[in-house]
Amino acid sequence: MIAPVAPRPTISLVIPMFNEAENIEHAIAWSVEALERHARDYEVIVVDDASTDGSAALVATAAAANPRVRLLRHPVNRKLGASLRTGFAAATMELVLYMDADLPFDPDEIGRAVRALEITGSDMVAGYRHDRTAEGFLRTVYSYVYNFIIGLLFGWPHRDINFSFKLMRRELLDAVELRSEGSLIDAELVVKAKNLGFVIQQLGLDYFPRTRGQSTLSSPGVILKILRELAALSGDMRHPRRRTPPAPGGGDAAR
Repeated sequence: MIAPVAPRPTISLVIPMFNEAENIEHAIAWSVEALERHARDYEVIVVDDASTDGSAALVATAAAANPRVRLLRHPVNRKLGASLRTGFAAATMELVLYMDADLPFDPDEIGRAVRALEITGSDMVAGYRHDRTAEGFLRTVYSYVYNFIIGLLFGWPHRDINFSFKLMRRELLDAVELRSEGSLIDAELVVKAKNLGFVIQQLGLDYFPRTRGQSTLSSPGVILKILRELAALSGDMRHPRRRTPPAPGGGDAAR
């Protein structure tokens, strides 16, 4: 028997951004190169979370050169969850992927993830890092403890729930109502999708630790916000309601 050849999908890539002037041009360039190879159509949606370092101007220049690059802007800093919700609401393609602006993996992995999605018939492919120790001892400990807590609370072991590689079908994203404003957004997305009956596969990826710019994702403020949101949203995560699909091309950010 001959295996079927699936047509290349259309893909929306969402990149949340805060003060990433040292990384964002590089991330967009390599993402576009991979998307042109693995998607029949694509868009790169960069959500600027009130950057102060000129990041938005760099994205605007990239968007002027390539109409498939889009810049959405928050007038005030609203954190990771709000940025992803803005980007997801604006996405228009069949598949949606999100990636951090510091390029934590080779964007060419998009092709492998699309193939895994099609072969397994899953609704989401969630990446995990083969080796997390490159982040340093403290962040590695935080990561293992957080994954353990999420697995303990919600009954599904996930190797690396906060890693910024999640490729999903539009039907999943349309059904899941996201409420997190901060970094709980990854766990909220995965747990709600699982509890709504969507199929999730995990895929190991080589991880590239940040070499430029500064991450704030393990700061005390971010961790406290995760704990506050976890307390507030855990019931909703265990028993989510299926959302009515929004109108195409929505969004809550100024362009």
